[in-house]
Amino acid sequence: MKWIYWLGWMSFGCAFRSLFGLKIVGEEHLITEGPVLVASNHESFLDPPLIGNLYKDEMVYLARKTLFTGVTRWLYTQWNAIPVDQDRPDMGSLKTIIRKLKEGQRVLVFPEGERTATGDLGEAAPGIGLVAVKSGAVIQPVRIRGAREALPRGSSRIRFARISVTVGPPIRLSPEELKAAKGKDDYDRIAKRIMAAIEAL
Repeated sequence: MKWIYWLGWMSFGCAFRSLFGLKIVGEEHLITEGPVLVASNHESFLDPPLIGNLYKDEMVYLARKTLFTGVTRWLYTQWNAIPVDQDRPDMGSLKTIIRKLKEGQRVLVFPEGERTATGDLGEAAPGIGLVAVKSGAVIQPVRIRGAREALPRGSSRIRFARISVTVGPPIRLSPEELKAAKGKDDYDRIAKRIMAAIEAL
């Protein structure tokens, strides 16, 4: 672990456990070796470090392109963040995610694309289905609860709330599924399957 990554990992981990009583359910399902596409619901800005604290080593994250300015550009780069333009999404970010997975890294993706405003789960964009197919990586569904109450969308004030993270059994697409998936409809079907697994947790 790079020292700056370790510092953030330790700081956030201590805060989550002491302030929010972080509870992890289903830790036995964690895939800790090889390329893993971690797919989670998105409740809060707290979500990336929450998921990062599930693992004892580094992973790759996505972050809004607008955050990559000045000192924060260096910081987010050290934290393995990939800049994403949410207003004009393109294939560049998806190709980078696929490349990282093919290199054997672990990548966190929020299928909904944005934080929930109501607490309800949204629909998954087909992009995660494309990434799953093109990378062939194991998919790790994860569900976060309580992070929205701790730091809701549109707020900058931390509230004390119980946070839990539930890890589900991994999804492994068969060679036949990977070979048969060739277009948006297939990617959308796989994206819906991933979102259904998150919802079931």
